[in-house]
Amino acid sequence: MSRPADLPRIVPGLAAAFGLALVAAPLASWLSASLLALGGLPAGVSPLSAIPVAVLLGLLVTNTVGGAAPRIFAALAPGLEWASKHVLRLGVILIGVKLSALDVLRVGALGVPVVLVLVSLGLVSARLLARWIGVSERLGLLAAASTAICGVTATLAVAPGVEADEREVAYTVANVTLFGLLGMTLYPALAHALFAGNPGAAGLFLGAAIHDTSQVMGAAIAYREVYGDERALQIATVIKLTRNALLVLVVPGLTWLYRRGRAQAPNTPAPSFSALFPTFVLGFLLLSAIRTAGDWGLEGGGRALGIWSAEGWRGLTKLLGEQAATLALSTALAGVGLSTRLSTLRGLGLRPLAVGFGAALTVGLGALALAAWIGAELG
Repeated sequence: MSRPADLPRIVPGLAAAFGLALVAAPLASWLSASLLALGGLPAGVSPLSAIPVAVLLGLLVTNTVGGAAPRIFAALAPGLEWASKHVLRLGVILIGVKLSALDVLRVGALGVPVVLVLVSLGLVSARLLARWIGVSERLGLLAAASTAICGVTATLAVAPGVEADEREVAYTVANVTLFGLLGMTLYPALAHALFAGNPGAAGLFLGAAIHDTSQVMGAAIAYREVYGDERALQIATVIKLTRNALLVLVVPGLTWLYRRGRAQAPNTPAPSFSALFPTFVLGFLLLSAIRTAGDWGLEGGGRALGIWSAEGWRGLTKLLGEQAATLALSTALAGVGLSTRLSTLRGLGLRPLAVGFGAALTVGLGALALAAWIGAELG
């Protein structure tokens, strides 16, 4: 953290990132409504969150007016760096309150192994593709988390632990947005063509094959509205929540893999506990445990943590895990966008795009195969 004396240097950039985050939220809502209207669908869950919109806004600003005002952007740099590091960690900690271990139990004896298989497929395939294509270990881990778990949220949760730089985060967010939106657009029609009358298979496919939670919900709602299948929406939702809950294991797991790989280099000491489980990861796990305990208290008709009613608990977790976390992560990503020149992204080439496409395709095919094999059992 910074000292009070650093505040004058930090505030301008932090304020700029925060301002873009505030703009990103209504812009994302407008874009989402436009996408739904374009597809002939009623307004529903937003298929596009404020987080990727914030990074795109940042990229747009710095790559259009940034060159004309180099001194201004140089003055913003300390605050943008602070946002992309410290505000990002705050957002990751707050995400923990969205994740309850009880979500894993709700998919039943069959659903949990299915989700574990698909998440493992996403993690392994992305890392292998990254090595084969020749991108950095950090990009491979970001692709693995984003594809297997929950898109942008997983990217941002894993990035600090694997020391990903701004270019790698921005590129991975772009991959998630591109391939997730393609899946949201194409997969409902594919699910109906292959699994009409089989809501278990359709729901499993939609919930497991698409990256981001908002994109899964957009696809599942589209499926319900067009084909009248409420059960497929319910199954897709539960499958996606289960994938999200596994972020509790994936964040420290991928951090450990990255640190272990670095420790194997010559003359490099073994990673300490604090390196494997930095403060923000411990905070993330703590809030997830609190969420689980609160949900457990409501299961028997009691009060969450002995304090909140079901309605009050839902409101509190939504405020922290959705609204506050989204604002923090949008601010951090706006900082990333404002600090990133497109010329530096071009320096990474098309190989990270190929990793994102290959991982998305592998997970999609795996979800399709499992949906065809055992999806009916979930319906």
